[in-house]
Amino acid sequence: MSSPFKFKQFEVHQDRCAMKIGTDGVLLGAWASLKSQPDSILDIGAGTGLIALQMAQRSTAETIDAIELDESAYEQCVENFEGSPWADRLFCYHAGLDEFIDEMDEGYDLIVSNPPFYSEKVTSGDVSRDTARQNVSLPFHELLEGVSKLLSKNGLFSVIIPFKEEAEFIDLANGFTLHVSRITRVRGTPTADFKRSMLEFGFLKAKPEIAELTIELERQQYTKDYISLTKEFYLKM
Repeated sequence: MSSPFKFKQFEVHQDRCAMKIGTDGVLLGAWASLKSQPDSILDIGAGTGLIALQMAQRSTAETIDAIELDESAYEQCVENFEGSPWADRLFCYHAGLDEFIDEMDEGYDLIVSNPPFYSEKVTSGDVSRDTARQNVSLPFHELLEGVSKLLSKNGLFSVIIPFKEEAEFIDLANGFTLHVSRITRVRGTPTADFKRSMLEFGFLKAKPEIAELTIELERQQYTKDYISLTKEFYLKM
């Protein structure tokens, strides 16, 4: 077994997950707003369980559920949950979003997702990695439709997607009466183009708060904003 990725309060094994821990997941898990003090949280497409673990560290939510379709990733997610300090609050379902919706009666106060988003077909030769990366396995409209059914009336949905998909994703969300309330656009360095957008949605219309986040000033020299967002998690921050 390969050695786990160690964070300040938990560790994550990822040797059986197609999608390894990356900046996107850590960013979303640190950025998602807990201002409404959610009692129930759902992570859609949990992978290693990283974002759900971050939610457990940051919140007092009694229920933190995750769903993961890939069997190996699901098993690893369960082990990561069980090995964490919050095992009693974390639960992973081995299910697709559509079947999960059919089973659920109550809405979640906060839904988070770092969805697959390579809309163009990519083949690396590793089937599970390709599935995890391609939104054919969870198209954005299916994700948003699922969120619109699973989110409580005053709940929030936080997601990270490629910047180039931002406008289209917001339009799609509007079709499910989900309105964007917060946008943070992420770039690697001060001179780089935006690469990611972190978006927060709810059922209430609001004028979105728009911000920017730059990760590094130069190689390994992180910005104050990035450090302040992620320092509760990364060992070396």
